[in-house]
Amino acid sequence: MSDSRKKYAAVGLGHRAGVFVDAIVGKYNDRCDLVGLCDTNQTRMNYYNRHFQKEFGAGPVATYAADHFDAMLREQRPDVVLVTTIDRTHHEYIIRAMELGCDVITEKPMTIDADKCRAIFDAIRLTGRRLRVAFNYRYAPARTTVKDLLMKNTIGAVKTVHFEWLLDTRHGADYFRRWHRDKRNSGGLMVHKATHHFDLVNWWLDSSPQTVFGFGKLAFYGRANAEARGAHRHYQRSTGSPQAEGDPFALDLRKDDRLRALYLDAEHEDGYFRDQNVFGDGVTTEDTMNLVVRYRSGAQMSYSLTAYCPWEGCRVAFTGTKGRIEFEDVETIEGGQLSTIVGESATPGQRIIVFPHWEKPYPVDIPPAIGGHGGGDVVLVEDLFGDPPPDPYHRAASHIDGARSILTGIAANLSFETGAPVEVDKLFALPEPTSSP
Repeated sequence: MSDSRKKYAAVGLGHRAGVFVDAIVGKYNDRCDLVGLCDTNQTRMNYYNRHFQKEFGAGPVATYAADHFDAMLREQRPDVVLVTTIDRTHHEYIIRAMELGCDVITEKPMTIDADKCRAIFDAIRLTGRRLRVAFNYRYAPARTTVKDLLMKNTIGAVKTVHFEWLLDTRHGADYFRRWHRDKRNSGGLMVHKATHHFDLVNWWLDSSPQTVFGFGKLAFYGRANAEARGAHRHYQRSTGSPQAEGDPFALDLRKDDRLRALYLDAEHEDGYFRDQNVFGDGVTTEDTMNLVVRYRSGAQMSYSLTAYCPWEGCRVAFTGTKGRIEFEDVETIEGGQLSTIVGESATPGQRIIVFPHWEKPYPVDIPPAIGGHGGGDVVLVEDLFGDPPPDPYHRAASHIDGARSILTGIAANLSFETGAPVEVDKLFALPEPTSSP
């Protein structure tokens, strides 16, 4: 093992952690060492060690129970800690890692409320450590193409943004099977999911949210909504349940080797069910949300997130002083083919059209995407663990970017409760972003 390699430890070994730890152990093992795994569940950590051996021929990585996190850092002395735990605990591991001398990479969202955000900023100020937030959507070729057009002043100064995100009845429903169904764990979809979208708008506009107003409700998932439609099925979890047979919303963990190993085989340790009934009790996360946001730049955004649609993807439109950009990304369609729905484009399911004032509209070529999250994951891990060239788009996200994104959602949650607009700086005074996290 070369002393020149940067050492990493990971805390939180669920499904998402695989993108990062596989990159370290696999493609980037000439420059990175994974020296420690930490989780509340030993079975999950054991799964990853078997996976490392099978896929990469790598020896086992030392494992630590969650209450031995400090011991892992003291014994393994990582340079960087990867945080991919449940959202409400992100701040705990970020802060403690910094106190023990480590830089941190955290999965989005950085944290879930303003107090935790403030605690992270205090830790950075006191320790001088660095934090990066893994916003993979910035790196997707289509989103970077939009950024390029805006940087070139293609439509002049942007005045309005319309952003509609649709989650389908497979992916969208999944948030209501897992720990995300309890809003206390994630800040709801306004923080957990929409942080992607709010970060994109902040980055696209090179601005920060100023005022947020919105409405949100649980309108489709949950027991009461299903009973009102006469569609409730009486089961707690779907795997092995006769009542779940034939339910299109049911997830059978036995049918996916990775989910079975990470969750079904591990639930005897912590009692966590990955396949809960989306129309059961205990759902407190909203599934229907609409916002208006004013930015420091003067731009305004209308935003919509719906978690029970027949197709998944987004429609985003920017209107500026010189014209309009429309971006559409259809990721999945229930029972349909993308090519029959959207027009011609370089990447199936995606299109960007520029509508200049007084001129003929024209399509914009989109580079092909490879890998998850619209091709963003592959480029993100290269930026995190490889030797990337200088990036004119400044896609690397700092703790300031992390705060800018979550504070839109945190303000939205407060607006849902009070019915009033929320001034973001009254929650947390946002500094301006930096280009070097």
